[in-house]
Amino acid sequence: MCIVNNSRRLLLMLSGLLWWSIAASQQLQWNVDKAKINRHTAELVKGTGKIRWVALKPDRPSAIDSSHTPADLVFQVSLPRTGTYEMITCATTTQNLDSLVKIGKVETSRIKIQFPGQRPTRRIVFDSWNHSLQTAGKFDFSTTRQQLKIWLPKNIRLQYIAFRPYVPPAVPVAAQQYKPAVVPLPGRPRLWLNEESLPVIKSRLLTGENKTAWEKVKAAALQPFAFAFDPQKEVFYNAALEQAAENKAFYYLMTGDTAIGRQAVELITHYLVMLEFGNVKYGDITREVGRAIYTGALVYDWCYPLMDTSARRMLRYHMMRQAREMEIGWPPFDNSAINGHGNEAQVNRDLLAMSIAVYDEDPLPYRYASYIILEQLAPMRKFEYASPRHNQGVDYGAYRFGWEMHAAWLFKRMTGRPVFDDNIKDLPYWWLYMRLPDGTMLHDGDMFSVRAHRRAGYWKQPQTMLLSYAYADDPVLKAEFERQGGLPDNPVLFLLLNDPALKPDTSLASLPLTKDYGHVIGSMIARTGWNNQPNSNDVIAQIKGGGYHFGNHQHADAGALEIYYHGMQLGHIGLYLSYGTPYDFNFNKRSVSHSMLLAVDPAEPLLFRTEANDGGSRFSQRFPVTPKETVTDPWFNYGAVASAGYAPPSAAQPGYSYFKADLTAAYTAKMQQYTRGFCFLALGRDDVPAAIILTDDMTTAQASFKKYWQITTCQQPEQTNTGFILHNTVNGITGKTHVNMLLPAPENRQPDILSGDSATSTFGHPYVVNSPAVYRIMVSPKAARVHDRFLTVFQMARDNAAPLPVSYYEAAQRYVVTIGNRIVVMASGPALIDTAFPLTIPGDQAYEVVLTGLAPGCWNVQDERGNTVSVIDIVAGKNASSFRAKAGTYKISPGK
Repeated sequence: MCIVNNSRRLLLMLSGLLWWSIAASQQLQWNVDKAKINRHTAELVKGTGKIRWVALKPDRPSAIDSSHTPADLVFQVSLPRTGTYEMITCATTTQNLDSLVKIGKVETSRIKIQFPGQRPTRRIVFDSWNHSLQTAGKFDFSTTRQQLKIWLPKNIRLQYIAFRPYVPPAVPVAAQQYKPAVVPLPGRPRLWLNEESLPVIKSRLLTGENKTAWEKVKAAALQPFAFAFDPQKEVFYNAALEQAAENKAFYYLMTGDTAIGRQAVELITHYLVMLEFGNVKYGDITREVGRAIYTGALVYDWCYPLMDTSARRMLRYHMMRQAREMEIGWPPFDNSAINGHGNEAQVNRDLLAMSIAVYDEDPLPYRYASYIILEQLAPMRKFEYASPRHNQGVDYGAYRFGWEMHAAWLFKRMTGRPVFDDNIKDLPYWWLYMRLPDGTMLHDGDMFSVRAHRRAGYWKQPQTMLLSYAYADDPVLKAEFERQGGLPDNPVLFLLLNDPALKPDTSLASLPLTKDYGHVIGSMIARTGWNNQPNSNDVIAQIKGGGYHFGNHQHADAGALEIYYHGMQLGHIGLYLSYGTPYDFNFNKRSVSHSMLLAVDPAEPLLFRTEANDGGSRFSQRFPVTPKETVTDPWFNYGAVASAGYAPPSAAQPGYSYFKADLTAAYTAKMQQYTRGFCFLALGRDDVPAAIILTDDMTTAQASFKKYWQITTCQQPEQTNTGFILHNTVNGITGKTHVNMLLPAPENRQPDILSGDSATSTFGHPYVVNSPAVYRIMVSPKAARVHDRFLTVFQMARDNAAPLPVSYYEAAQRYVVTIGNRIVVMASGPALIDTAFPLTIPGDQAYEVVLTGLAPGCWNVQDERGNTVSVIDIVAGKNASSFRAKAGTYKISPGK
């Protein structure tokens, strides 16, 4: 009998879910002619055909701000079932929409609505985002018959309202049954600190730099915060109130001052009761929604003894009410937490903090949040951070990584042990390597720190640096945090994490000047020094290529080159102005705005709302969510790092840095084979501090696919007989880059310099940007062939300094390039050099010979008499070494 009853319940539940899912795809609609219209304030307006609108009379003011004025129209709504519904409105503006759009002045208009037993609420009915059709919000109905009152704004006509059952995000089966191995321990507090760490944090309040932060928190906590509570009114988010509640709760936790603690409870409870975001979606409002939930969670946990059961229940209800409005939804599975907005604060801080705080009374939120972080995010990051740089670039990477560090900290402080792999501690050093002497950064991904004027201030993300140095107990990262100005606006977080006994190490001299980033996100950064001052003579270069593509804010920049010397010499010329615009998807994120090779297949398919074929590597907005998907789905394969090494490996100042990547997979089937090689030479000179040798070997599927060797720059270049001269100036000092193209030979190549609007055009698709000029240097082989090679030397030189003489020759499997006192051997094709070859050293000076692209194993260097001068061990994956040699002819051969 019990089995039968359970089966019936299951059938009833399944049939209910089936009805709900079918009904959600339909909507119940009421046109305005079905409403009771207040003839004193509003009138029906005839539209085309049978369409009717309702609008305020021309001489009547809007009453949406009035609390006693009768409604302009009233609907009697009959719903098939009780439950949660989404309300939809259709309205239009009485103004000329085309003109408003053209001048960018489409105003946001709101109606006021009220259901029985609920307070009036204002909802957007027309705006520049969705225009006529708006989802007014989610509403819970305990009866099927509802009377809906509506007050109208000026300049708006309403056509109809509609309702559809709200279907929450589906919970993955694995999450439904999930039993987390890591759970909150008994006792309070448990957010950011526990019974063990609480006395430690208290003991640090008056020590060192913490004292100033504590005095700031104390002064703010003791300051009354005025807030008029009226549950029949709604308020928009108030960051100052949230900060006040956090300060007061923390002060109570540190001092036991119950009066201040009760102020925190009252403030956040009254606030969350009145807080209403409505259907606002602009400005990534979910970040403000999440911050309110997070503040509520802090007060709930830190002031837990000061609340009775009723107060806790109310606080839980309103945190959950807001959770449903977040972009990731509730249950929190509408977006992935691996990439996109779902990888920001929503789960990593806001919902995780809430779930930890309410775990005793309601363990379900923690089951979902811990499943996402422990079973999805942490394993994926362990895989990704094997390459210690962020796939979302300098800006978004630092922002999103900071939220992951929140999750890492919340788990670590809750239980006393970490849940993320230790490689999370290494990632922040990427931002140290990307730092430029003018205070900006090498370009990577969408950069909101670079504005339309193409000038950026001193790059900083101090909150991320605080979370990072404290987690790793790292004095070098703490020094970087202080260089970025600290975190004066968040003293509570600073006091929770900072150990005054950890002294910052301001010197970067212990760091290698070259960093190889491994095989997940292949790249190398090479520097000549760590003098990050505006007058620095340092050269910093980055080469990218190989690994995997993770979409979103990552660019299609396989093989992209960047060089800084007294300003950016070449690199990326796109601007991140707004996500997903034609300019963004067809120029900024695409290969055409980077210094890399293009090959145009006119029939290449266009994806992800693109309209322009730029000839570059595959543009992707898909992202993988597991390590297995990353390595098994060919779509995410963006090539492979073939070689990466610098010498000597243990030296602080390498004489060379070598990198080579097979980038074939980064392109579509138009590419049969493509490798790019890079050799950075730190020359140890003041006039010409560094040089770069760049090799490209490309074979396309058809000879008709035109190839373009491209570098992009923000200053007008000069064309010369041997190539080009680039320049930039910082702090009154000019640096130049002399570009010497050795292959194709001058007679076999066609150079072009694009400027003005043509520089931001993608092969016939113009994208006009109101910003300083940019330039694209494009070199094409004159003859159409499937196979082409490019060999280029870049020399960074002081303004009036002459570049060093360059000579080269080509022989079997190799190029041999001489610059100054360096002789560099590089593989001339995609394969490694695996046969013996002679090398002649001139007698004018001592030379350092750099051998790159050699097959792994033992190699011998013998002089003319057959004596072994050197035995070199070529390590697989590095494929490079060097030795010093006097004049003479040497035989370099594999084998002992």
